[in-house]
Amino acid sequence: MIQVIEVKTRKQQKEFLDFPLKLYKDNPCFVPPLYGDEKKMFRPDYVYYDTCEAACWNAYRDGKMVGRIQGILQKAHNEKTGEKRIRFTRFDAIDDQAVADALFAAVENWAREKGMDTVCGPLGFSDLEREGLLIEGFDELATFEEQYNAAYYQRLIENLGYRKEVDWEERKIYVPENDDGSLEKMSDYIMKRYNLRFGGAKNKREFIRRYGDEFFALLDEGYKDIYGTVPFTKGMKDMLIQNFMLIIELKYVDVILDENDKVICMGLCFPSLSRALQKSGGKLTPAALVRVLHDIKHPRILDLALVAVAPSWANRGVATVISAHLLKLLREPGVEYAETNLNLEDNRAIINQWKRFRAVQHKKRRAYIKKLTD
Repeated sequence: MIQVIEVKTRKQQKEFLDFPLKLYKDNPCFVPPLYGDEKKMFRPDYVYYDTCEAACWNAYRDGKMVGRIQGILQKAHNEKTGEKRIRFTRFDAIDDQAVADALFAAVENWAREKGMDTVCGPLGFSDLEREGLLIEGFDELATFEEQYNAAYYQRLIENLGYRKEVDWEERKIYVPENDDGSLEKMSDYIMKRYNLRFGGAKNKREFIRRYGDEFFALLDEGYKDIYGTVPFTKGMKDMLIQNFMLIIELKYVDVILDENDKVICMGLCFPSLSRALQKSGGKLTPAALVRVLHDIKHPRILDLALVAVAPSWANRGVATVISAHLLKLLREPGVEYAETNLNLEDNRAIINQWKRFRAVQHKKRRAYIKKLTD
C-alpha cells in the first residue's frame, strides 16, 4: 500500500530534499540543485511566498520513501493570464505507476481545493527555477540550471492524462567549422550603424549599481510573453543578485547601450558548475567550494543563462553582438562548448542565432497540461 503524506515535519522535509539525491546517486548525468537554496522553500519567509502558495508530498511504501512531488499556486501568473492553474514540480519517483498516480492525485486534489481547474508542469515558482521534463538526452550531463530525470517519467505522467503544452530544445554550441571572422564583422557593423556601445564596470557591485534596475526592467519587458514567466518581485531580484555575486564573472556579461546610454540588450552566461556540485550532493562544502571556484576560473563548459533584447530593438540584429562575444569566449583555451539551456521550440529568433555556430541539439524538455474534471 502506498501512503502519501503532506510534508510538515523537519524529518519529512529532509526526506523530500534527499530523495532525488538517493534515487540518482550512481547516475553520472544527474546534477543536484544547491541544497541550501532548496531548503529555503520550507521557510515561511521564502522569497516566493508573497505571490505563491505551495505544498509538498512524500510517498511511502512499507515505510520506505518511493517518491515526492510539489504543487505551486503561482498567483502572479494566474493574475497575468486569467487562468486557474496549479503547477507541479519536483516530481521524482521510482518506476511504478501506482506511486505516480498517488502523488499526482494529491496535487490534483489540492488544486481543486484551491478552486483551480488545470494542472501544468514541471514548472517551478518562476522561470528562474528548473522547469520542463527531460524527454530526450538521458545520457547527457545535466546543467546546473535544469533538472535531470529518468526516461520512464514521461510514461508515468502521460499515463495520467497529461499532454504536451510546450517543448524546449537544448543545444551544444561549438566554434563554427568555417570560423572566418564574419560574425565579428557583422557585430562591428551593427554597433557602428546604430551608434551603440558596451557598458562596463570595475567590479560586480558597480555593475549592479549601474545596470541593475535597467537589467530587471529589460527582463520583465522582453520576457513578459514567454511561457511560464512572472514579473520580478523585489525578493526575486535580491536572490538573483546574490547568485550573480557568487558565480558570475564580468567577462561573461554583455551590456549594450544605445546612444542615450539606455540598456537595450544584455547577454549572460557563466561557467558550468555541474561537475563541481555532483560529488557534494549540491552542498557547498569547503571541498565543493574549491571546485566551484576552480571551474569559474578555468571553465570547460559555458552555460548560457539569458539573452534579453528590448522589443523596440528586436529586429535590428542586436543579438548578433552577443553571439560574437560568445564566439570569442568559445575560442578561449580549455573551453569545449556552451550549453544553450532551454529555448522554446517555436522561438525562431533565438534558434536562428545558433545557426551561426556548429550546433548540436542534444536534449529536449516538455511542459505538460491536464484539465481537471469533477
